[in-house]
Amino acid sequence: MRFVLTFCFAVATIFSAAAQADAAAGQSAYASRGCIGCHGAGGISVVATYPSLKGQSGDFVRKNLTDFRSGARKNAVMNAMAAGLNDADIRNLGDYIGSLK
Repeated sequence: MRFVLTFCFAVATIFSAAAQADAAAGQSAYASRGCIGCHGAGGISVVATYPSLKGQSGDFVRKNLTDFRSGARKNAVMNAMAAGLNDADIRNLGDYIGSLK
């Protein structure tokens, strides 16, 4: 029984660390890919025409970035921005923005 509990704790710790790493990578991508320029530091836009992202779920962000990248959702700026994102970037950005509460 002790082995099972130890194993479960180890697995939970590994997945927790992986989730934190994704959010950290997403935060880095948010700054380096220019998201911060329109959507603001910490996901709070200071320009009314650009939506704030703070408070959005990671799933919402991943779905929209995927749709912008594929062209299923149309916005010239966001289509161009998302075109350079790979699946890991989208996952990481979703994790970071989803962590902004």
